[in-house]
Amino acid sequence: MDFAGLEQRLARLEDDRAIRDLKARYLRACDTKDVETLRDTLLPEGAVIAYDGFPPFAGREAFVEVYRAMGCAPGVFDIHHGANGVITFETPERACGAWSLLFHSINLANRTLTLMGVEYEDLYVKQDGRWWIAETRSRRHSCLIHSVDERGSVTVSTMGEPPATFG
Repeated sequence: MDFAGLEQRLARLEDDRAIRDLKARYLRACDTKDVETLRDTLLPEGAVIAYDGFPPFAGREAFVEVYRAMGCAPGVFDIHHGANGVITFETPERACGAWSLLFHSINLANRTLTLMGVEYEDLYVKQDGRWWIAETRSRRHSCLIHSVDERGSVTVSTMGEPPATFG
């Protein structure tokens, strides 16, 4: 019996699960407005965050500040449904991930309902025994924005291509 090969396969499965849990923690932290958990998923030094519709962020702290201002604003309710994750290992300490995302947001201040289809491409690194999101990039594929007037009447303001900037 090849115990070394079995150990490697088991370690790969455990790492795959840890990366999937990491991405789920990130998405749930976005939805629950848990800034500290969100911060703790991103590589402390040198994280690359480049989301379509936003300027690139200079590390995790710059991203967390914008997230706190936009995502944690009163009257903003978001849901990030990540699915179809594909994890590919480059080395035992480095992996790539591709994810589909359905983003739903209710913004009471802007009186908008937004649905977007997004694709993530991530790079994960294992340091000191744990996985981090080292790079995360997104590309928006589709967008549907409804505007809601004071009477509750809904108008489609964007359908198809996402606007150039988000927010």
